[in-house]
Amino acid sequence: MSAKSIWRLPEVMARTGLPRSTIYHKMCRDEFPQSVNLGLRSVGWISEQVEEWIQDRIDASRQDD
Repeated sequence: MSAKSIWRLPEVMARTGLPRSTIYHKMCRDEFPQSVNLGLRSVGWISEQVEEWIQDRIDASRQDD
């Protein structure tokens, strides 16, 4: 895993390949890491949690084969 950092939405979208609406929909269903408040109108995601979510998706897809 990489060093802990906070990614803003464009980075999360680029890393996961998911659009904004899907990220927020999955968050509401507890299927994606929750964002953290950075300010009044600013949020981000902990990079380690997003990377773990990505790895879980990869692992799950390999089990289906």
